Amino acid sequence: MTSLIRQPPLLFPATARHTATVIFIHGLGDTGHGWASAVENWRRRQRLDEVKFILPHAPQIPITCNWGMKMPGWYDIHTIDGNAESLRKNEDEAGILISQAYIHGLIQREIDAGIPAERIVVGGFSQGGAMSIFAGLTSKVKLAGIVALSSYLVLSLKFAELVPKPQVNQDTPIFMAHGDSDQVVNTQLGKKSYELLKEMGYKPTMKIYPDMGHSACLEELDDVEAFLRQRLPALGKEEKPEL
Repeated sequence: MTSLIRQPPLLFPATARHTATVIFIHGLGDTGHGWASAVENWRRRQRLDEVKFILPHAPQIPITCNWGMKMPGWYDIHTIDGNAESLRKNEDEAGILISQAYIHGLIQREIDAGIPAERIVVGGFSQGGAMSIFAGLTSKVKLAGIVALSSYLVLSLKFAELVPKPQVNQDTPIFMAHGDSDQVVNTQLGKKSYELLKEMGYKPTMKIYPDMGHSACLEELDDVEAFLRQRLPALGKEEKPEL
């Protein structure tokens, strides 16, 4: 397989002392710029001043459901009809694992820069949300939380065997959200993924938004902000030791 060409992520530095990081992963065919306005809105409200936001860009890869043409994607998808069996069939395990390693690398870079894993949230939309669940729960470090919007559990039939032992993120809160009119990632698939995670002993919560398709809404973004504030509370100014 030829090496993937990756653009560096879009970065939004913390506006106060940097004590936490959110890595937010876009969906199929999008780029990190697609979620920049949501991040800018959160920053304007000045409730997440200590949070640095990282918006990675997926590499251009051939997508089967796009007639094999290249587009930004975290893994190949054979069909987009919202059906669970269609998505499970011919899952691009190799592509998923490559993206998993990349996201784990982003997490490790923040840890190396001095941010504790417990102050890092991984989140995303659609394919990015699916990667957030997968990369987050298979991380070898305990994260602060996981956000999955309009997404689903990838490699669900063998997920348990892909999780490292010990399962350090067994109790990590997962905020899942879905529109009830989603025709791309069927709402029932999102609900089924939520139930599967609960059955495996994880800690997801799920909110369904009426009349919302495969997109986001202001109420949902407010709920994400509230989750981030809960999981990444401000620590305030660093106390300097007395001389």
